[in-house]
Amino acid sequence: MKKYLLILLFVAGNTSIIFAQESKFGASIDEKDALSMQQLVQEMDGKASISTKVSGKVIEVCQVKGCWMKIDKGDGTSMRVRFKDYGFFVPKNSSGKTAVLQGIASVETTTVEELKHYAEDAGKPKEEIEKITEPQSELVFEAEGVILKD
Repeated sequence: MKKYLLILLFVAGNTSIIFAQESKFGASIDEKDALSMQQLVQEMDGKASISTKVSGKVIEVCQVKGCWMKIDKGDGTSMRVRFKDYGFFVPKNSSGKTAVLQGIASVETTTVEELKHYAEDAGKPKEEIEKITEPQSELVFEAEGVILKD
């Protein structure tokens, strides 16, 4: 009987691992009270920055080493996410996953040089990179912790 119980516990434990694919990076965080991207945009209205937790779909990741990612805002635009103190990275194959982020959202102006650097990191063609000629005011996020879920 003990043998069957051990087998059952082993199978149940491995099944939960298979179905609950989740990876954590940076500071330890949980998903509780995470805003949607739409809620974050509303919360940011008129504010320079806020400390918060947000959840959204990863649409792009730095292909050099996973040092930044973009989260879909749901309106055809995205929010760039950097990692606090360059202290951790995410897997380069994280696109399509859901991310829960905790940190600081802010509106910043990204220089042409930075935009070109990000485009290079993303593996964009040279012609597309050369079309970047204006700085961009955008919603950005500095994450202290990230959860990635399949």
